[in-house]
Amino acid sequence: MRYFFHIAYQGQYFSGWQKQPGVKSVQEVIEQTLSKILKSPTAINGCGRTDAHVHASQFFFHADIEKEIDFDLLYILNKALPYNIAVFDIIKMEGKPHARFDAVQRKYDYFIHTYKDPFLSTQSSFYQLNNLDFDKMKAVVKLLPLYKDYRAFCTHPDKYEHTICNVMEADLFVNPKGDRLRFHIASNRFLGKMIRIIVGKMLMVGKGELSFDEFESELVTLQPSKLSLPAHPTGLYLSKVTYPYLNLEPRTEFIHSTQGIDWISI
Repeated sequence: MRYFFHIAYQGQYFSGWQKQPGVKSVQEVIEQTLSKILKSPTAINGCGRTDAHVHASQFFFHADIEKEIDFDLLYILNKALPYNIAVFDIIKMEGKPHARFDAVQRKYDYFIHTYKDPFLSTQSSFYQLNNLDFDKMKAVVKLLPLYKDYRAFCTHPDKYEHTICNVMEADLFVNPKGDRLRFHIASNRFLGKMIRIIVGKMLMVGKGELSFDEFESELVTLQPSKLSLPAHPTGLYLSKVTYPYLNLEPRTEFIHSTQGIDWISI
């Protein structure tokens, strides 16, 4: 029987979602815990592959379990998992829906703070920047839904069959003091480090190191006009995953977005 698991995790102590030799991953921790509880090797398939140190305030995986669950697996699993992984719902599914391939939209949020704050250090990316041009940054963000091919915003584009992404939403928000930012984007799919590369380029625009025309040229020509490092992973969250048959609201809140911040769309 196939079950969908609705979860969230803090990614700072993991080398990403996907299981890899020699490193600690979210997938491996959950598989080991679930297999121990069920007393049977249990493989899981996630809705995506978050990078090392990237968070997920909403994430889904599916597992095929031989017998129907007739005990409080939700309670037992949460007790057994570490504090930085939470399971909210376990949903019995009809047929063989796929947590990754059936997703029609994924939303991400990227948080930045421009002053040193020890309570934000694992939740948001610290960039000590002053006098960012928010208007120019917002202008390039608004370009994103107008283009489909994101080859220039991917670390290894040739490993994909294609680099087309249907970006449905893109926006930039700032707090009243102008020292914390939130970049939001939604698409049917994302390429490797695509969001972090976009954020890195957006910051270059804000600092005056990359012009609006140069940014748009990358979307048109599919070639990066100026090289830049991807933004830090710490501030990135997979925040919403939607299926044709399942559309649940996230059950958790970003700690830094609930402390009285009035996010303003620029």
